[in-house]
Amino acid sequence: MSTITPEQIDALLPQTQCGLCGYGACMPYAEAIQFEQAPLNLCPPGGVKTLKALGELLQQNVTSYIAEMEKKEKPAVVALIRESECIGCTLCIKACPVDAILGSAKKMHTVITDECTGCELCIPACPVDCIDLMETSEQDKSSIARERFNAREQRLAREKREKATLQKNITRVAKVNYVEAAIQRVKAKKS
Repeated sequence: MSTITPEQIDALLPQTQCGLCGYGACMPYAEAIQFEQAPLNLCPPGGVKTLKALGELLQQNVTSYIAEMEKKEKPAVVALIRESECIGCTLCIKACPVDAILGSAKKMHTVITDECTGCELCIPACPVDCIDLMETSEQDKSSIARERFNAREQRLAREKREKATLQKNITRVAKVNYVEAAIQRVKAKKS
């Protein structure tokens, strides 16, 4: 197993980024399989097909997991927002790991179904329960989903850095203004 990389394992995962495996996203699960010997049967969206592919790649017998995986396997789904009920809270947008939901504060939101991975993370985030899941024909979205997830992660990291820089600059300006005001007060007292 030492010649197998997490990237090879990740390439077999469905890229729903749902966290149902307990690892938050597909790459952390792949790393856990590689470095922590995590079980191969933790991906319900991947189902039996992914389980068998992982077993083949890692040369592990997964026969004992197949019956269990058949029971917990999840069909391919996409989220749909009942737009007439949407209050525009943006919580679903923040929850979507692949930026497949469009909308803005206090405006109706909608799901880009071709981009939706069916992760279901928007469902518990919605305070008015206006999101449904609809089964869809199985189509491999893993490549685009991985790209969208990575792009979102990079954007969030960049926004966090920019916010920290802005906060640092605001703090620096506040300190300079405070010192300047203090100097002016001292000068005013002397004159």
